[in-house]
Amino acid sequence: MEIEKEVFNKILKSNINFEHLYSEHSRLEMKIENLNKVKYPTPLEEIKKKQHQKQKLVLKDKMELILSQANKIKI
Repeated sequence: MEIEKEVFNKILKSNINFEHLYSEHSRLEMKIENLNKVKYPTPLEEIKKKQHQKQKLVLKDKMELILSQANKIKI
């Protein structure tokens, strides 16, 4: 979904739920990046990475829903 940066920032500042989702999404992204840096990950690290990726996708879907609703209101 293409969203203007201005609209994104406005929603980020005005919607506490969106802010929480975005914060958690960013946190998971950093964890995934750190796990990707491990040259020889253990099976547990691989499982954690997959779990984080799935959680991150769920959060992204929720954020996209909020953004699409904001776009509908804007139109």
